[in-house]
Amino acid sequence: MHDRLAGRLLRVIRASSAARPSSSSRAVNPANSNDSAWLTNLDRPLTGYERIFGTVGTPRGLRTRGAVEDVAEMAKRGGLTVRDLQDQEFANRVPAGALAAADAAKACAALPGGTATGSDGTAVDVSAACPVLAAWDRTMDTGSRGALLFDRFWRKLTAAVSPARLWKVPFSAADPVHTPNTLDTAAPGFATALADAVAELRTAGIPLNSALGDHQFVIRNGQRIPVPGGTEALGVWNKIEPVWNAAQGGYTDVSFGSSHIQAVGWDGSRCPVARTLLTYSQSSNPNSPHYSDQTPLFSGEKWGTARFCEKDVLSSPALKTVRVHEH
Repeated sequence: MHDRLAGRLLRVIRASSAARPSSSSRAVNPANSNDSAWLTNLDRPLTGYERIFGTVGTPRGLRTRGAVEDVAEMAKRGGLTVRDLQDQEFANRVPAGALAAADAAKACAALPGGTATGSDGTAVDVSAACPVLAAWDRTMDTGSRGALLFDRFWRKLTAAVSPARLWKVPFSAADPVHTPNTLDTAAPGFATALADAVAELRTAGIPLNSALGDHQFVIRNGQRIPVPGGTEALGVWNKIEPVWNAAQGGYTDVSFGSSHIQAVGWDGSRCPVARTLLTYSQSSNPNSPHYSDQTPLFSGEKWGTARFCEKDVLSSPALKTVRVHEH
């Protein structure tokens, strides 16, 4: 993953275990996902600023909507910890899936003869896709089955169907987090997108219920490393943007998405509690031992410990002391 995106995608998220929000408190959205500044604080929307800061009263992206929902839920639970933030980073929840997958599966099962016509006019048997979409866990975890199918379907659907026709319930500025909603499966393009997604995977030799990590990966030192996460269009917090290459049988090596991630908090001591990760590892030199030191951690949804205070540095099992002498 290219470090040129680190600045744009950097997430600095802080939590204090001493903070105990009341159950009625709403959340400040800590990651507006490159969206407008309007809903950065859901309690106090930002208005009256120049348009360069973003539009007001307009639909939000699914990633922003999902982030607001997730953070509000964390605030409702209270007692936010660094562990909570770590879990949130790798929740890999798909807001688009939560909104649309069940309706898509139901409409799929209702198609006459289990077939749909693709954009090239070919009739495609999509019946096997219906139970896969229904059983999908609505995440983009590496082991998630159905995630790849929904991903390819959703890209095609949103490219073919205008936002105005995609949903039955339109956007409301009074409820910007939860609208629009309810997939309009009768919209022209729905069945076509489903047929094209199914045909695309079959042409690439990919089973419809394949695990995501079998086809979303990076290669380091000749080893294929599964990558969790999903595209911003799906609304996934852990943003990953792989490139599809049908001639190569699916997604190519991921080079775009989450880069430097961190979760930082305090536990009452003077030293911060910090967990960090450089998803593309610490070196771009294939000959370096650090070329693939942290990418496997990212794949396994694990973190590194950042040590700020001397006592923490001295307690590290990896500590190595080198004494330099003047000759």
